Amino acid sequence: MHHEHDACLQACLACLTACEHCATEDIKAGESMAACALLCRDCADYCALSAHLIARDSPFMHDLCQLCAKVCDECAAECEKHAMHHDHCRECAEACRRCAAECRKMTM
Repeated sequence: MHHEHDACLQACLACLTACEHCATEDIKAGESMAACALLCRDCADYCALSAHLIARDSPFMHDLCQLCAKVCDECAAECEKHAMHHDHCRECAEACRRCAAECRKMTM
């Protein structure tokens, strides 16, 4: 693996973890957090696939990272709506913002 992609790979893995945790907590909270949980699950999947492609130095990693950044932005925006009342949403939003920034660097 190329070391120049390490930051993005680590950001994707951190975001994946934060999104999975957030989705689990949202599901426990009930119907009022359903939209957040669904978006977190989608984001986690994009981050996981991005991490896979980065790890194998796939020629498609740049394209997927562009889409991953978009999904991370959407997830962060949703989690930020709940961040005042839920620490897991605040932590998820922060991880999503970092991941989006690192993914955008991959597309430059």
